[in-house]
Amino acid sequence: MTYKHRILILDDEAELRSVISKRLSRKGYEVLETGTIQEGLELLRANLFDGILLDLKLPDGNGLDLLEKIKGQQPDVQIIMLTGHGTIESAIEAMKLGAFDYLTKPCNLSELEITLQKACDQRKLMIENKGLREVLSRQTSELEIIGESPLLKNLLTITKKVAQSDESVLIRGESGSGKELIARAVHLWSPRSDGAYIPINCGAIPETLIESELFGHEKGSFTGAGSKKIGLVEMANQGTLFLDEIGEMPLSVQVKLLRFLETGEFRRVGDNRLRQVNVRIVAATNRDLQNEMNLDRFRQDLFYRLNAISLDVPSLRQRKSDILLLAEYFLKISPVNQEDGFRVNYVLSEESKKRLLDYDFPGNIRELSHLIKRGQILATGDVIQPQDIWPEEYRGDVSQESKQIEQANEYDTEFVQRYALQKELGYPSLEEVERLYILSTLKFAEGNRSQAAKLLGISVRNLYRKIESYGNNVMT
Repeated sequence: MTYKHRILILDDEAELRSVISKRLSRKGYEVLETGTIQEGLELLRANLFDGILLDLKLPDGNGLDLLEKIKGQQPDVQIIMLTGHGTIESAIEAMKLGAFDYLTKPCNLSELEITLQKACDQRKLMIENKGLREVLSRQTSELEIIGESPLLKNLLTITKKVAQSDESVLIRGESGSGKELIARAVHLWSPRSDGAYIPINCGAIPETLIESELFGHEKGSFTGAGSKKIGLVEMANQGTLFLDEIGEMPLSVQVKLLRFLETGEFRRVGDNRLRQVNVRIVAATNRDLQNEMNLDRFRQDLFYRLNAISLDVPSLRQRKSDILLLAEYFLKISPVNQEDGFRVNYVLSEESKKRLLDYDFPGNIRELSHLIKRGQILATGDVIQPQDIWPEEYRGDVSQESKQIEQANEYDTEFVQRYALQKELGYPSLEEVERLYILSTLKFAEGNRSQAAKLLGISVRNLYRKIESYGNNVMT
């Protein structure tokens, strides 16, 4: 996408603003203009600028004072001071405060144009250099990517190469496998690392609001829009926008996202003006987008635009050798405080390690984190045993059949009450106990006969025969 430098002209002479604005617009700049500090501050709150042409004398204040405020809000913006009252002292002061250059009015438009181009080039160079200088330290200190498995190492090698391009990236993988961590790596290992990293979960925002979240809205554009709002694409200008769960995005918004990806242009809700930003898009999904396209739930053209480069994040069961490394990491970063205020450094028992390595982790790394936290909370000492991680599997030395009866009884008080009543009148028959047990288990399984048969330890055919023998007394 072609990027237009965004320029703010802040000068109280309307004629001069108009002349400069027309000249710069013809040269491909996006130009906003105003004549007061108050309106200028509003524009600064709503937009990111590459360069600002700032008058030294304004009707409602001093340009030097405003220069300090601008640098506080947008440190990388390049400011060129304009004044008809030029003095050596004010020029020196402006440069000390961070101005790029200083021109006196009436200024030569060709000279101004050259100076402005140099200022925009300087801003671009500053951002790129910052990103390159910081990338090595940031990739290790901020990411904490844990693992030594060949699959993970290969993914990180590819990610570092992908990060250096500016193409859209689609990250695929199961829930909890670390897709967002890879998205952050793409940003932090790229020349855009000094820009903003803005994540949005497309599945967590109502369909009626997601367009406004992405592109912003104007005051009064819809019910509840009490003020103007800047969208996430504007916040991510010069940085990265991460669209998590992209497969959840409504079709109506997919159309507008596609247009934005192709041109870099968008409109706020309730506004006809086209705006432009320079944003790198990284998307992630745990859905099969090919299947979603076949079902007409995801646009094919958007898929191919997002899928310029794809990264596949392996599940935790595919990288078994990383399980214990991750478990130790979670133990280290989240020690549990005891009542006496001491922090306990927990360790896993050998049996716990074996059980973790044998487990398939359908919830991937997120599930492992939760299991470790539960083990820390339930452990009686500083050694985490399997029963601390999976307490539901260790309810005393009872048989599996007894545990199933206990589970069923928790959901069927009628069984307990009827059994107690019959016990008062005399011990029930074995057939009656069996019938009540089967019916309560069936109720516990919510009528699912295959699940009930599994809990009972009998075949489905056997269960059907028994249910038929109970006649009309069965309610499922």
